[in-house]
Amino acid sequence: MDTPPDDRLSDLLARILAFREERDWARFHTPKDVALSLVLEAGEVLEWMQWRGGDELAAHLEANREGVGEELADVLYWTLLLAHDLDIDLADAFRRKMARNAEKYPVEKARGRHAKYTELANEPTD
Repeated sequence: MDTPPDDRLSDLLARILAFREERDWARFHTPKDVALSLVLEAGEVLEWMQWRGGDELAAHLEANREGVGEELADVLYWTLLLAHDLDIDLADAFRRKMARNAEKYPVEKARGRHAKYTELANEPTD
């Protein structure tokens, strides 16, 4: 499936930068404050899940998909902005990180398991 042109990371970032520029907010966006905003928004994602588990959580998340989506969009906003401000090619960083994850979590050791890579490292391969 092709990504719609206005949904590419670069296009989303352009919208974020235009939004910030129109409001003259760049002066307030130090890396520390942008990172704090990112963490605060991630906490708001967690709020949708607090005090629930199992079937209740699944039903609550389904019933509140739009609200959860808005909070995830806020997380994406701050992530893209921080990467831009720190001159990090996020797509490249993601590709490199996934390659590292594939090394740390080889399929033959990690499939169907939730163990941390440090626990998997010492186990023999089947």
